[in-house]
Amino acid sequence: MKALVLAGGTGTRLRPFSHTMPKQLIPLANKPVLVHVLEDIRAQGITEVGVVVGGYADDIAAALGDGSALGLRISYLPQDRPRGLADCVRIAQGFLREADFVMYLGDNMLPQGIAGVVADFRGGGADAQLAVQSVGDPRAFGVAELDGHARVARVVEKPQRPRSDLALIGVYVFTRRIHEAVAHIAPSARGELEITDAVQWLVDAGHRVSASRYTGYWRDVGTVDDMLECNRELLRALVPSMEGKADDASELIGPVRLGTDSRVVNSRITGPVSIGRGTVIEDSVVGPDTVIGDDCVLSGARLECSIVLDAATISAVGNIHGSVIGRSALVAAAEGDRSGHRLVVGDHTSVHMLTT
Repeated sequence: MKALVLAGGTGTRLRPFSHTMPKQLIPLANKPVLVHVLEDIRAQGITEVGVVVGGYADDIAAALGDGSALGLRISYLPQDRPRGLADCVRIAQGFLREADFVMYLGDNMLPQGIAGVVADFRGGGADAQLAVQSVGDPRAFGVAELDGHARVARVVEKPQRPRSDLALIGVYVFTRRIHEAVAHIAPSARGELEITDAVQWLVDAGHRVSASRYTGYWRDVGTVDDMLECNRELLRALVPSMEGKADDASELIGPVRLGTDSRVVNSRITGPVSIGRGTVIEDSVVGPDTVIGDDCVLSGARLECSIVLDAATISAVGNIHGSVIGRSALVAAAEGDRSGHRLVVGDHTSVHMLTT
């Protein structure tokens, strides 16, 4: 079995961050989303992975290399522009050949993993296994209608009047028959080759399509709020470690991960908090539910429920919450501001908070 990971999307809802980095490389719990996905794939015993890449192909290749650091063999499959999920299958046909494969959206987070979905496919004899989950408003998703025996009778892309609440959550397992299906469909009204149309072709042609009801946590990391919520979920499983140093004037409460060469000076850290390598935190209050990247500097800062990306600086700004601070950004207060702030600050940005 092989895997196909889709990482060519533009991430317009995650601007300003997606202006300067692919959304699949945005770190959650100090690890890029795409690495979480690839580790899940490796846990299923799959080592050959094709990654569909778009405009950020070089960034993704630089981050992942040949995959050997993750125990994988990665092939990069360029897509000139987003043309639909089924188009990704078409692009990957030469890589996939006759193999069964998992298709996994590269901006999806499923911390409990997809072992159940893969096991259902391996034991069920279907040509397509769809991971589905009940949602409150299915209109924003592909929707599966079942026949009562976990067999899919119909799939519809973003229906205005859904006849089911089972959303497709971005994990599929296919046999080689999906290539025949993709070859028989035409672009949809929005000009894309829809994977739902290919799956429906399999159903109409009499091939078995089954569904696995996914009961674990699932989040499509498409917005800043999604990032923060998913980050909180991942931090629930944080394993504490102390590779850096905290002085005697500091207090660390609950699960805290302190990376190599990081220092905590005269500060209080309330976990769960994950701190990267080479970061300095001084005279600050941090946490809970907060992740701070590598080579950051926090001085006289107070923040919680936030994500701070690599090389950012926060100086003399209190009560930051529910915020994402981009790489190499500077957030500073001219007069020791103490009001509350919710910030979304892009890479290489300077924000100076003035007291009024």
